[in-house]
Amino acid sequence: MPESATAASGSEREAETMPTMGFLDHLEELRKRLINSIVAVVVGMLACWGFRERIYDFMQRPIVDVLSKHNLGTKLSYLNPTDPFSLYMKIAALCGLFLTSPYVLYQVWMFISPGLYRREKKYVVPFMISTISLFVLGGYFGYKIAYPRALDVLIVGFGRQFQPMITIGEYTQLFLTIILGMGLIFEMPVIVFFLAFLGVLSPGFMLQNFRYAILLIFILAAIVAPPDLVSMCVFAAPMVALYGVSVGVAYLVHPKQREKRLEKQAQKEKRAQS
Repeated sequence: MPESATAASGSEREAETMPTMGFLDHLEELRKRLINSIVAVVVGMLACWGFRERIYDFMQRPIVDVLSKHNLGTKLSYLNPTDPFSLYMKIAALCGLFLTSPYVLYQVWMFISPGLYRREKKYVVPFMISTISLFVLGGYFGYKIAYPRALDVLIVGFGRQFQPMITIGEYTQLFLTIILGMGLIFEMPVIVFFLAFLGVLSPGFMLQNFRYAILLIFILAAIVAPPDLVSMCVFAAPMVALYGVSVGVAYLVHPKQREKRLEKQAQKEKRAQS
């Protein structure tokens, strides 16, 4: 039997292990996964509500450090009596989402797993670990490096001649914008994974447009970061590195590369049988 026929038969054997689902079945599966995720997030929110004050103390530590370092008042203010309650509700919801993110990501994986080959389903654990690790790494980078730098430039660099009166709502909005923004930016390899897996994005396209990607990264860094060159480079550097990692991810999971690996596997099996 020719090698091409053997490769094709190997691909067919793999395809036979993939369950087929109709459109209505996909909708039902999506509804099930969404309900499971929402219930989990609500449970996580209720669990985090009891720790709301400790969580906010952790959130406001960067600005407290900056204000105290320059002998400024460290107590934030609010303008509406409902602001503290609304703030704690938002914090509990976001922390609940983060706490239950492994389960939510597992639901996402279970939804897309019917479209994977049998050998590829074993990647569920690396997928979840990489997704959570990248988000935590991005949040840590924002919390420890990017956000303190931004606060120092904004409050001291530009606002030194004014008396800061920062509200809890405005501060929380800025905190979430930068911390969650950096967490999502660090998810670039995961996003590229899905786009490349579906054949929407190819490693060749990413390499050909590398210069434009760098330009967009620095534009994004200029929007998010304080208006100085050092801060912009601090924000842009990890994004450039992640783009390089994403090119490698796209190469590994693109359909053409997956088909080549299946053909090589089929050839190995043929040689082993002969």
